[in-house]
Amino acid sequence: MPELPEVEVTRRGIVPHIEGHTVSAVVVRQPSLRWPIPADLEQRLVGARVERVDRRGKFLLLHCTKARSAGVLLIHLGMSGTLQIVSARTALKSHDHVDIAFGRTLLRFNDPRRFGSLHYASGPAHEHPLLSALGPEPLERRFNRDYLWSITRRRRVAIKQLLMNSHLVVGVGNIYANEALFRARIRPQRQARS
Repeated sequence: MPELPEVEVTRRGIVPHIEGHTVSAVVVRQPSLRWPIPADLEQRLVGARVERVDRRGKFLLLHCTKARSAGVLLIHLGMSGTLQIVSARTALKSHDHVDIAFGRTLLRFNDPRRFGSLHYASGPAHEHPLLSALGPEPLERRFNRDYLWSITRRRRVAIKQLLMNSHLVVGVGNIYANEALFRARIRPQRQARS
């Protein structure tokens, strides 16, 4: 599953190709991924300019403006999803579910397992139900030793499970939780409060 670093690498890879550009077309080949893709996605995105691309946890946020309205496209890669920048002439592969066209350049979403998702938020992204309850980013100042101490005090859950709880800290999955605990010489099964 793509974890925070992989999603950030994806964000950095697509920014030069889509930021500041206008969506010319949207093609949805598979309308039902983890959740149904909004039926009006094409109407909302075509003609919109991507002002910036951010990341929140494992979500990519494409901030768009269109004729005095603004919104955010939220993209989650799920277990096996990828975003690629391809030419409009690039042949389709299995599991190429969505294309967002910027002239002759496409942002192509491929997801063999279909656990990924696309959502559109008309208001501020942080108010979207999938983002509103997320914890801090693991590399921001708010996530520090005092915060970690406070969230572990009354929890009997295994420390690895706590680190993977996106309501407490976002973007940490199985691989990075294991690596961090190994480096800290802490058994993953150890109770968080201990």
